[in-house]
This record gives sequence, C-alpha cells and structure tokens, in this order.
Amino acid sequence: MKTRPTGNTSNADWMGSLCPALTSMPLKHLAVPGSHDSFSFWVDEQAPVGPDQKTYVKHLAAIFRFLAKKVMKKWSMTQNLTFREQLEGGIRYFDLRVSSKPGEPGREIYFIHGLFGHKVRDGLNDINNFLNLHKKEVVFLDFNHHYAMSAEHHHYLIKMLKDVFGHKLCKTDEVEDITLNYLWENRYQVLVFYHHPSAEGCPVMWPGSKIPAPWANTTDTTKLIQFLETTLGERSKYGSFHVSQAILTPRVKTIARGLVRGLRNYLVEKNLPTIMTWVEAQKPGVDGVNIITSDFVELVDFANTVIKLNNLLIQDRPGT
Repeated sequence: MKTRPTGNTSNADWMGSLCPALTSMPLKHLAVPGSHDSFSFWVDEQAPVGPDQKTYVKHLAAIFRFLAKKVMKKWSMTQNLTFREQLEGGIRYFDLRVSSKPGEPGREIYFIHGLFGHKVRDGLNDINNFLNLHKKEVVFLDFNHHYAMSAEHHHYLIKMLKDVFGHKLCKTDEVEDITLNYLWENRYQVLVFYHHPSAEGCPVMWPGSKIPAPWANTTDTTKLIQFLETTLGERSKYGSFHVSQAILTPRVKTIARGLVRGLRNYLVEKNLPTIMTWVEAQKPGVDGVNIITSDFVELVDFANTVIKLNNLLIQDRPGT
C-alpha cells in the first residue's frame, strides 16, 4: 500500500470552512477525524523501555538491547506524520499518552508508547503554532494514560498546558452547548481532556468521562466492527463526546508472527480497506459517529472521508 504524500494541506482549515448550519450544531454531533497514539511518529531507540511496558518486555529489551528496540519500534509506531502534518491533513483529535523518565532528574514529561517519544512541550508548541495560523480550527487533546507521574509531574504538565495555550483553552461546560460558533465567539481552540484526579477542579481541564473511547482490543475486523456498532448504539445515554477507535490491537502472538514486518505491514495495511468501508458507511448526528481514530492516517484518504460525512447532516435538514 502506497503512502499518501505528507505535504497535503487541503484540510488545514476545514472547520472554518463548514457551513453555518454545521457550525451551530453541537460539536459532539459532527464527524471529526483523529489519530491513534498520535505522537508515535518518532520514538527514541536510545532511551530505556517505557514504564508502560510489562516486566517481561523490559527484561527482553535488557537482554537483546538494540535488536529488541528495533522490533519494538516497528510495533510502537502507529503514525508517520508529525503533529503539523496531521493538522494540515485535517486531524483534530489527538490520543496522548505521557510519562516521566524514571531516574531522570527534573519533571520533564515525554510522549510514550512502548518507547519514549518527543518532549510533550515540543509537541504542544507545534500544535499551538498551527492554531496561531488557523484561528477557526479546534483540537481535542486527550491525555488518557499517565505513567510514572507524581503529583508534581501532574502539576507541571497542567501548568504547561495553561502556559502554552493560554486563552485558547476551552472552559468546561455542558457538552451540548459546545458548538464551533460558541468556541469562535470565545476564541477557544483547545479542549483538553485529562484522565486523572489531579485535574479535578481545574476549569480548563475536562474530565475523561466527557470523552469515552471504548476499545475493542481485537485483531479481527469483524469483531471490531461489531464492537464499534454496539458502542455507538450506547453513546446517547452518556451525553458526551465519543471516540470510535477504528483500530486493531496486536496480541503477543500477532507480534511473534509478524515480528520483523511490524504493525503497519503485518496488521494495518491488509485490514484498512475493510475498516474504511465501515467508516464510509457512517453518519454523524445524535446517534451517529463523532470522533473516529485510525492508525497511519495518511495510508488512505482517512481524514477527507470522515470530514465529508458531515455533508449528510446538511442533506437531512428541512428545505435542503
């Protein structure tokens, strides 16, 4: 499967280009493309294995060192595009997992997925730079996993988010009231979801309960699609945003079989057409999809496909 060009900027302003009928709808009813393990376009093979890994993985990495890390890299990387490239291509939801480096002095926080990635501050600055140039674009930052982080680390990260984004941070409110028009009127561009008690009481940190992201945890596309359909059918009772994780998750035996080929070549590419057929058949709205995430978002026309689903909402309006 050929990778799509990374220089695609055609969706850099897609939110700002939506018609008034859509910008006045609750954001939880719009279709929004997102990326899974959004930061994993680069991982550090020189750093220790992350604290998110099981003990036996750390043990193997200690024995086989660089060979083990090269294999881990092939299975840890779920994206090829940088934050800026993802944003320019239309991605607006970012799945973020973070960690300190045990034994490292200070409170620095890094992205992590098996192996450590870039410093979180660098990634946030990249996102903020894009938002400064595209005033009507809005992003969801979902900090859903925290590893090896003390109360001080959490305080440091929350302060970092406030320092980087400032007035762009959307205050917590009723999800039903969050429309693009509302966000634009208040100059908000960033919704941060922080899945940890440390953020409780902070007016610009949304609780994780407001953006459930059910996880199928399967390598089987049929089971994945059944799971996505079931969880979509249940979303209305939560009154929240909703993430449909259109991804397959490798098991230990999957990795063993495709050890050298890696996640993209062994699992993702051959199953993407089936997953994309499901995505193309979806409809946003009250009981429909909201945020949809994918691995390797550039391999197919993922972002465009999701964004275009919003046209279905216009067609259903009276008089159209």
